[in-house]
Amino acid sequence: MTNTDWVEAYTDGACKGNPGPGGWGVLLIYKGRRKELYGGEANTTNNRMELRAVIEALKSLKRPVPIHVHTDSQYVHKGISEWLAVWKRKGWKTADGKPVKNQDLWMELDELGSRHQVKWEWVKGHAGHAGNEEADRLANRGVDSLLI
Repeated sequence: MTNTDWVEAYTDGACKGNPGPGGWGVLLIYKGRRKELYGGEANTTNNRMELRAVIEALKSLKRPVPIHVHTDSQYVHKGISEWLAVWKRKGWKTADGKPVKNQDLWMELDELGSRHQVKWEWVKGHAGHAGNEEADRLANRGVDSLLI
């Protein structure tokens, strides 16, 4: 399978206040075609919007595909690559026995991710990475759609 067979997904979340109005944005690229998605929630957190962006990217796929998810969220990246398996094994409890925050979204992400071949990559935010900058613009558009 070549890199052109992969869907590239750039995801980001934004929040004006934390909690406060928030937005999520997704840029999908497949074989040169681009699709932009965004949305928002009136009262949310930045971490929820970061998760929502990845969830919406995966939900938008019409069939199982290999997808390369780029996120600037350490919370999402570490959550999916390090913490999720432990949380599930411990009955959705953290290392100190507390309930996992945003469990509803983590469970949804886990289920959606299982349908696809997902490659996860953390990218530094606000560092000139074109796909990440586009996702950031879309996430802010999601916030702005609530404030108008």
